[in-house]
Amino acid sequence: MNALTFRDLGTDLDFQEVWDLQEDLVQRRRDQEIEDTILFLEHAPVYTIGRTRDTSSLRAHKHLPHQVVEINRGGQGTFHGPGQLVGYAILDLTERIKDLHLHLRNLEEAIIISLEILGIPAVRREGQTGVWVEDRKIASLGVGVRSWITLHGLALNVQKTSLAPFQMITPCGIDGVAMTCIESEINRPISMKEVKKLMTESLQKIFH
Repeated sequence: MNALTFRDLGTDLDFQEVWDLQEDLVQRRRDQEIEDTILFLEHAPVYTIGRTRDTSSLRAHKHLPHQVVEINRGGQGTFHGPGQLVGYAILDLTERIKDLHLHLRNLEEAIIISLEILGIPAVRREGQTGVWVEDRKIASLGVGVRSWITLHGLALNVQKTSLAPFQMITPCGIDGVAMTCIESEINRPISMKEVKKLMTESLQKIFH
């Protein structure tokens, strides 16, 4: 099994810049120039939507307060921005298991393990990708693949600052969904550094 490398890109990252970086890393992974890699970051505020003609999840997207980017993942509209931990996984599934659904479930499991350590009883919901706390959604996932090398990944709402922009859209196209974050669930502030450490350990456990 390949080693897993983690890179912390920091905060306020331009979405297109990181997207270009992912495409470059996918090619480098295909050429076996790098190991499987997880990128951690916080994006500058941006709304994204996957490969779909249905943009209703963005509502009146021309009036949204931040840029909208259409990207090469599955799924409806979502928000990325400060207070949210994004993890992009550049993994070669030919050296693991060539199953994109299993890859999604593995990313969900890493989030669930991390949240359990914080005392948050997170779960999956049948038929819906993501991680939930009761009826509240705390993490969204969307992935792409190139020759069985993955890109994109997970978005975990950590701090309360991540929540307000979701009110302008229908997150992931799910009517009436309530978004939550780690701080709201544990009722105390938490640093991104602490959550990155938990997620690093959980991802290492899942993708050992």
